[in-house]
Amino acid sequence: MTLSLDGEVFAIEAGVVREILDPVPVTEVPGARSFVRGMINVRGKVVPLADLRSRFGMEPTPRTIDTRIVVIEIPLDGEPIIVGILADKVFEVTAIPAASIEPAPRIGMRWQPEFVRCIGKRSDDFVIIPDLERIFA
Repeated sequence: MTLSLDGEVFAIEAGVVREILDPVPVTEVPGARSFVRGMINVRGKVVPLADLRSRFGMEPTPRTIDTRIVVIEIPLDGEPIIVGILADKVFEVTAIPAASIEPAPRIGMRWQPEFVRCIGKRSDDFVIIPDLERIFA
């Protein structure tokens, strides 16, 4: 599934996506990590809400009509966790051929390379594939 953060296209494996939500009220959590915006209520469950823009060192922006929360389930320390991530915009589910995926370059990127699993190419655009387990570890 592709989404936008700061004008860049990111791809998250569709199998980890549980649902996509319009923005909901966020309860701030004192002392939480800087990229954790707070907690949200997802169908009666308390779910942490992460801002990947912050984790990647991008400037914060106000929510827009296109802002969405992507609820994902990923393994963390061998246990599945559910977390929401803010997206500037969600695009589509698409296939990125394995032949078009390359390791992330160690230099020349504006993001922390340890948070990028690989880079894919789709048409004339690059798609960043983040390492979600490392981001949330």
